[in-house]
Amino acid sequence: MERLDKILAATGRWSRKEAKNLIKMGRVWVNGVAAVRPEDKVPEDGVVTVDGHVISLERFCYVMLHKPAGVISSTDDPRETTVLTLLPKELGRKGLAPVGRLDKDTEGLLLLTNDGQLAHRLLAPGKHVDKVYYAEVAGQLDDTDCQAFAAGIVLGDGTRCLPGKLEILEPGDACLVTIQEGKYHQVKRMLASRGKPVAYLKRISMGPLTLDRTLPVGSWRMLTPEEREILGVEGD
Repeated sequence: MERLDKILAATGRWSRKEAKNLIKMGRVWVNGVAAVRPEDKVPEDGVVTVDGHVISLERFCYVMLHKPAGVISSTDDPRETTVLTLLPKELGRKGLAPVGRLDKDTEGLLLLTNDGQLAHRLLAPGKHVDKVYYAEVAGQLDDTDCQAFAAGIVLGDGTRCLPGKLEILEPGDACLVTIQEGKYHQVKRMLASRGKPVAYLKRISMGPLTLDRTLPVGSWRMLTPEEREILGVEGD
């Protein structure tokens, strides 16, 4: 059980101080009874209402963002626009963080959550989670590029990448790249090592989660119950 004021603050809609004031004003009820003290504990199956509206007691939040170019995958930066600025203020208070990073000029799927265990499952090298990118390059890709990716690309600084997959798309200057690592600018550097610099890059999936094609660039939505299930997290 957790403190009532902490539960209200965790929704992101109120600060801890604002939650305490709501309780003092008699606007918060727990299981049909007006709350009296901010420190009162609420059971997991408790029903909390504010001004008659039921408040979700869900602990974790899962957001799918179609990241646009020009923003960075960070929670805070004094000089750059971050992905959190694309979310409503109440979500910004929930302690969300990107699961992995996309380069500033890369678009596509970015999952934001406050569920640290899920983030670890998706990012840990030993978990071998596939990340699929769509890329457009300068030049024409061929079978030798596919073979090089399958063997494991060696980058210009000598770093060896794990074997990946390159699928060439017509008319030959676009491809799908599948990797299980997350080295700095990895996809760009892998293709550049083959003399095919990237002109456009977009992540379309991460593990079992695929970018919603109907989600406009720069927009977000909560994960559906089905998406949460395939990720192995509890539903609403």
